[in-house]
Amino acid sequence: MKKFILSVIVVLLFSGIGIAQNFAGVDKSPMDMAYFPNNFAHDRKAGDEAIIRVIYSRPQKNNREVIGKLVPFGKVWRAGANEATEIKFYKDVVLAGKNVKAGTYSLFTIAGEKEWTIILNSDLDYWGAYSYKDQNDVVRVTAPSGNLNTTVENFTIQFDKGDAKQGVMKLVWENTVVEVPFTY
Repeated sequence: MKKFILSVIVVLLFSGIGIAQNFAGVDKSPMDMAYFPNNFAHDRKAGDEAIIRVIYSRPQKNNREVIGKLVPFGKVWRAGANEATEIKFYKDVVLAGKNVKAGTYSLFTIAGEKEWTIILNSDLDYWGAYSYKDQNDVVRVTAPSGNLNTTVENFTIQFDKGDAKQGVMKLVWENTVVEVPFTY
């Protein structure tokens, strides 16, 4: 009986170790979030409320040619890595001249050499752009792309506040920046 109990304990002990060894490692393209206005307490002013939130994963350049190659010109891209990027508007906005209702959308882009198409799509919660359906686009706008004097290693989405209820969403990677203006 003692041998049986000892055998059960040993089996349970080693089965737990086997499970622990299958634990997934750290994601190579970590998830990040950007708010407009910035949601850091030290940056907020009284009365500031969230207007936009973007949840995305941040792929790395890793000595690869990115814009035009990894992110090909003329093809739909998920604006990040892993799951499709998600953008939430807490109130109605005008994005690059087009009305956008408050709500949550997936965010895609089509890179161009001089301008990018920014796409808001009603499909949510899927991997990449593999299931992208253009018939579910809610809004498409274009925004100019520019060059940076420095190289940005990780894809980044950030916001800059403009004057009188205006802002700019910036998509930045490698030596490219795309600026999408909006009002709220």
